[in-house]
Amino acid sequence: MNDFLWWRDGIIYQIYPRSFADSNGDGLGDLAGITARLDYLAELGVDAIWLSPIYPSPDKDFGYDVSDYGDVDPRFGSLADFDVLVREAHQRGIRVILDMVLNHTSDQHPWFQESRRSRDNPKQDWYLWKDPRPEGDRGVGRPPNNWQSCFGGRAWTYVPERGQYYYHMFLPEQPDVNWRNPAVRQAMFDVFRFWLERGVDGFRLDVFNVYFKDAAYRDNPPRWGLRGFDRQQHTYDCDQPEMFPLLRELRALLDSYPERYAVGETFLATPEKAASYCGADKLHAAFNFEFTACPFRADRFLRAIQRWETAVGDRVWPTYVLSNHDLPRSATRYARGEDDARAKVVLGLLLTLRGTPFLYYGEEIGMRDIHLRRSEILDPPGRRYWPFYKGRDGCRSPMQWDDRPYAGFSTSRPWLPVHPNYRQRNVLAQREDEASLLTFTRRLIALRREKVALRRGDFHLVSEARQPGLAYLRTYGEQTLLIGLNFSSRPLDLSVNPRLLPATTWQILFSSHAASTASFKAGKLHLAPDEVCILSP
Repeated sequence: MNDFLWWRDGIIYQIYPRSFADSNGDGLGDLAGITARLDYLAELGVDAIWLSPIYPSPDKDFGYDVSDYGDVDPRFGSLADFDVLVREAHQRGIRVILDMVLNHTSDQHPWFQESRRSRDNPKQDWYLWKDPRPEGDRGVGRPPNNWQSCFGGRAWTYVPERGQYYYHMFLPEQPDVNWRNPAVRQAMFDVFRFWLERGVDGFRLDVFNVYFKDAAYRDNPPRWGLRGFDRQQHTYDCDQPEMFPLLRELRALLDSYPERYAVGETFLATPEKAASYCGADKLHAAFNFEFTACPFRADRFLRAIQRWETAVGDRVWPTYVLSNHDLPRSATRYARGEDDARAKVVLGLLLTLRGTPFLYYGEEIGMRDIHLRRSEILDPPGRRYWPFYKGRDGCRSPMQWDDRPYAGFSTSRPWLPVHPNYRQRNVLAQREDEASLLTFTRRLIALRREKVALRRGDFHLVSEARQPGLAYLRTYGEQTLLIGLNFSSRPLDLSVNPRLLPATTWQILFSSHAASTASFKAGKLHLAPDEVCILSP
């Protein structure tokens, strides 16, 4: 096809910059390191890279507390380094997506520093300030309502200079901005324009559905939960109706540039709610995280697929994700020890569904989460809730490039430890191994690019219910492919409804097993243990 559209047909690869590649030996990944590894990403078949935040930040939440939206954190490089990265990526056919953290800033951002000084400065209403309620402790009134911080404790912090509280859904060092203020809105759209003019191809909007809060600041209703944040229904601090006109305004800006893209992270949203934010005049796509909560069971993955397909219908292009910087890696959740058979099954599913697949760095080589002692934990919620929740550091360890010290990531001690399995599990070791997870992923991505049915085709389930496997058709025009996935460690004769299949002889086109004996006969698709197989007429 000659109408390949990068964000719909391609593979998007998330990079956590401080953990991908260190070019200057300071133990922290950087932009020049990413640029040096672009050939690897092109070889893998990646069509776009999404960079987690690269802006200047005090790092209270590892870049998700931005102190300057118009620059690069010096630890990652400079704007000149960013321009080189964009240019070199584009020369290889790779688009660049930036993470936009616009619900809140750092408390060190000049906007907040000015806003907190008084009630009568030019930025006095750029954040969410509220007067205390009476009858508080120590002569200070109570917080304005019962809203809780996602990272623990009250979502309100008192500032004596103003005699008011400010709201922060996350850390106190991450005050939420006031999106109802036209000046704030204009400033944020100027941020988009700044990066669009530098050649950025798209944006990932961090927790965009919490930009607006209830104007009356009503108390959230209670519900059962373990943490304070979970013991509330988030009726008034999330998913407010003002979000829709804002998205239309943003989409108009993006559409004024060629082939730009926006994907949203919906915080606490159902698939149906996530889909409602997408469309021709809203976001191009939104994340659905149901896969990240699925056990290794075919029926649970199928339930998530069917719910998402129903939610998006024909009007919204779906996305699928198995891992990211906030969640345990897919190989950690599913693999048995160091065996990658199950990792191939879930990646096989990800790369053969209708929708844009998002890969998390290192997922293609089956990187596992690292295990840290309490004293080694850096992530704020991990430090607060240990041992009940140990934070997100485990999934953010340095990329494992080769078997040199520090896995070829750096020449000095990295900011987080490298996983001890790096000598065996790394890019160099898997690159020439025909049975490796990396080779499997690269081959399947190449097939996906070759076969339009894998990229654009309709999804039709053909396997019968209550089996440890899935079979489905991907059909586009005259091209039809049959995908079979065995979620069990035993050979499987998967019952398939023959009335849903074309009357033809099926041949193996692709398999995770080098000597596959997969076949379809008499309504049964025979698959080896943990096999991913694609058949064609």
